[in-house]
Amino acid sequence: MKVQHAASATIPARSLQPPTPHPPMPADDAQLLARLRAGEDRAFDELTALYAGRLYATARRMLASDQDAQDAVQEAMLGAFQSLHTFQGGSRLSTWLTRIVINKSLMKLRSRRRRPERSIEDFLPTFKDDGHPTRWTPRWRSEDTENTGGRAELHRVVREKIEELPENYRTVLLLRDVQQLSTEDVAEALGDTPNAVKVRLHRARQALKTLLDPYMTTEAP
Repeated sequence: MKVQHAASATIPARSLQPPTPHPPMPADDAQLLARLRAGEDRAFDELTALYAGRLYATARRMLASDQDAQDAVQEAMLGAFQSLHTFQGGSRLSTWLTRIVINKSLMKLRSRRRRPERSIEDFLPTFKDDGHPTRWTPRWRSEDTENTGGRAELHRVVREKIEELPENYRTVLLLRDVQQLSTEDVAEALGDTPNAVKVRLHRARQALKTLLDPYMTTEAP
């Protein structure tokens, strides 16, 4: 019996076309960038005040501890300061900084990850030749969202299962669904195309559902 993965369909040729050009850098960003390049101390303080909180939120969703997230932000801000001369201004400062903190966070994850990652294909639904799924998924049970303890437990399980996803799929899911960045911002932050982000996000959501099925279709232990 031939089994096919749901997300293995051919991507239309139009989705492989390059993305449309990004709009010009906002005037406020351009002014702040000019002050940063001029070495104005106050400008760096403003940059930190404007973006450190947002960068920390991004790093914290990717890393397991507050300290690791704080370290990633500090490293990102230092890296940004050292790379000012290479920034061409083709994106917003927030997007550029987000890309840097993502890379710093990924470096920390890679340095500490000891077990090999599983392929995303291991988590995707499969189908028979006739188009029917090889495994039927029962309806998910309702969660008591008014119960604080139950909601906290659900959040713990979801976060745990997200951590089991391969890195490049986990990152897209966190940025798009948890951090709630737009598809375009995620693509720009990762140096990818919006269509590639959409495909990866779709597969990440499918894989996460597979990982959550045992918890959501049976009574919690």
